[in-house]
Amino acid sequence: MSYKHIQIGGIGTIRFVKSERAKHINITVKSFQNVKVTVPIGVSFAEAERVVNDKLSWIRKHQARMRKVEKEPLIFNESTEFSTKQHRLIISKTNSDKITAKISGGKINMFYPKHLDVGHKSVQYFIRRVIEEALRMEAKQHIPARVKELAIKYGFTYNKVFIKNIKSRWGSCSKKGNLNFSLHLMCLPYELIDYLILHELAHTVEHNHSKKYWAVLDNIYGNAKAVDKKLKQYRIGI
Repeated sequence: MSYKHIQIGGIGTIRFVKSERAKHINITVKSFQNVKVTVPIGVSFAEAERVVNDKLSWIRKHQARMRKVEKEPLIFNESTEFSTKQHRLIISKTNSDKITAKISGGKINMFYPKHLDVGHKSVQYFIRRVIEEALRMEAKQHIPARVKELAIKYGFTYNKVFIKNIKSRWGSCSKKGNLNFSLHLMCLPYELIDYLILHELAHTVEHNHSKKYWAVLDNIYGNAKAVDKKLKQYRIGI
């Protein structure tokens, strides 16, 4: 994969990445990340830059929205009501000098020392890492088994299933038939988890997003593109 970085005043660093799967030039603006431009193999970086220059006002508009999100992060504290599909978060102060946690019995028990404020970035960082670990446990329990069920039901074959802390996409399928899923799938409703599993299984047959690919997915799911748009209501991460 080849890539290129350019600087544009008022925008910052823009990362251009060539992709074999891309059919069109795609601009992605996310919180806490540089602008990313996905470029099809047959399109030059110069052409992609021209497209970006035509979309600068659109990019600035979305960056403004993302900056608002960045300034208003969720701060976890003792009164926060937060649950994954199988675990409930409980935050408590402790006499210990260390930040610790234990995941068991349907609970994420997180303890932080009295000398720290719960809003301290080290505490907030630790809370998010522990939640991600709970999500990883749940994902490993649910996703591989569900992939197997759906693959058998719809006649797909695949190689291996991997669960990773991916924050750039929900999942992917390699040319070898390996399926990679973000542990953050477990934050979605079960019907959307199933959709994303089928989305990647369909890539074992069609390794792109061509009309043939959507035909395969529509045949088993129905109106797949509408469901794909529904996913845009959800962001990857905590």
